[in-house]
Amino acid sequence: MISKNKLKELAAYRLQKRCDEEAAFVVEGDKMASEAMASGYTIRTVCATAEWLSVQGGRLIATETFEVSPAELERLSNFKSPNQVWMLVERTGSPLADPHAPLVLALDHIQDPGNMGTMLRTADWFGVRHVVCSRDTVSCFNPKVVQSTMGAIFRTKVDYVDLPEWLSQSGMPVYGASLRGKPLRQVALPGGPAALVIGNESRGISPEVMACVTHPVLIPNIGGTAESLNASVATGILMNWMTDTGK
Repeated sequence: MISKNKLKELAAYRLQKRCDEEAAFVVEGDKMASEAMASGYTIRTVCATAEWLSVQGGRLIATETFEVSPAELERLSNFKSPNQVWMLVERTGSPLADPHAPLVLALDHIQDPGNMGTMLRTADWFGVRHVVCSRDTVSCFNPKVVQSTMGAIFRTKVDYVDLPEWLSQSGMPVYGASLRGKPLRQVALPGGPAALVIGNESRGISPEVMACVTHPVLIPNIGGTAESLNASVATGILMNWMTDTGK
């Protein structure tokens, strides 16, 4: 069982600041807990219902484990409907970036946690294991981002960098989503490693980063009525195009 003081201590991790200070992040729910247990990341603390522990406890390796009631779990959760298990995971153990990866996703001032998480999940789907972000992009360890990744956070290297500097020094062709770009079918696919830049949800790619884009590309508005695409949807379309091997 968990003491009131311990529960209060762990509830502080609902705040991003506390997670940042402790170099940890929160995982909730059976799906994400299973991903964490399979990832090789160090699990610091587990709070779970008796039902969850009876089924999954045998697989669990954690520094400390507490059986909690649904009401106690609710005090820890960032969500309205807590789901059986809450974990505090060490940030160390992030996968290494592959220097020979065919595609790197670059995110410029992405602010919405749901979009960020979906982009990481989409990158995972297309085998993109390295994501570089401008320093003003939402934290990949934001609880809503973590949950939205559906486990991709454990398989994707995410770096926060001076994005214009990183792109200019990468030596790769840089593709960027732009309303002023050429339609996809008029742009040649990269013959080797490349970077794909996705800009802010409302303002697009910043001028500083756009200066590094060598291949601005446009997703044609075939319907002709919608004003714009959601940033994460655009990411999926462009990744599908850039990773198309004809299979």
